[in-house]
Amino acid sequence: MDNLGALNVFMVAAETRSFTRAGEALGISSSAVGKAMARLEKRLGVRLFHRSTRSIAITAEGTMFLDRCRRIFSELEAAEQELSQALAAPRGRLRVSLPLAGMLFMPAITKFMHAFPDVSIDLDFTDRLVDVIEEGFDAVVRTGEPSDSRLMTRTLGRFSHRIVGSSEYFARFGIPQKPQDLSTHICLHHKYPSSGKLELWPLKHEPNEERLELSVSSMASTLEPLVSMAEQGLGLACLPLFTIRRQIAEGRLVSVLADHIEDVGEFRILWPSSRHMAPKIQAFVKFMGENLFRA
Repeated sequence: MDNLGALNVFMVAAETRSFTRAGEALGISSSAVGKAMARLEKRLGVRLFHRSTRSIAITAEGTMFLDRCRRIFSELEAAEQELSQALAAPRGRLRVSLPLAGMLFMPAITKFMHAFPDVSIDLDFTDRLVDVIEEGFDAVVRTGEPSDSRLMTRTLGRFSHRIVGSSEYFARFGIPQKPQDLSTHICLHHKYPSSGKLELWPLKHEPNEERLELSVSSMASTLEPLVSMAEQGLGLACLPLFTIRRQIAEGRLVSVLADHIEDVGEFRILWPSSRHMAPKIQAFVKFMGENLFRA
């Protein structure tokens, strides 16, 4: 700590270019400043100031040392701020971007809101690729690999798909025993809102095998209508398992061809990279990682 005190005296003296003004700023005498600088120079083995009876001037070595001292004190200040933020309670407005299927995340998000009542949630639902930093989001939840090096990321969980229909539908049209049987069934599709393309059903196939052509009965740009249409017996839908787990457990939807589904998706949460992670973001990232697929 004595060394840090000497470095602080040096920085003030270098910036004021006067032992007298440095002493006034620090509440000590100018002679005390001069003696502290003499001891520091002796310990370092270099001259930090050129002295005359009227003024002081920093040397080349002193200039180099001043730059390093500024960095040291900047790191100390950052460490103190980081610690104080870690101890601070999460509060304030939290702006989050979720995919259009984000309503299915609401059980976890409402749990977060109960756990952290001082955090005000601002939710934006879209499947487009938002610019997290330029658009002022605190965090976004998306599938796929992150491509922005300015962002930090954490995997929230992995998920697979299931082909589902209602018992009434299967009573009318039969249960498909192999993927090829799907060509005679009514298929409900998810459409990417950003491109208008249909999401492919992740059916297993050989490398040189052509993908199975499926009928397109109806489509939707969000998942909730597809869940509802499948429940009403209007066709088969291929949906992420986490979106329909409750309907399957309650018997409202029946899963088929599970052994012929090959993909595993992954949800990630991304947030701006920063030396100081705000408590509200830190709390949200940690909470969603622990609760999204358990809510």
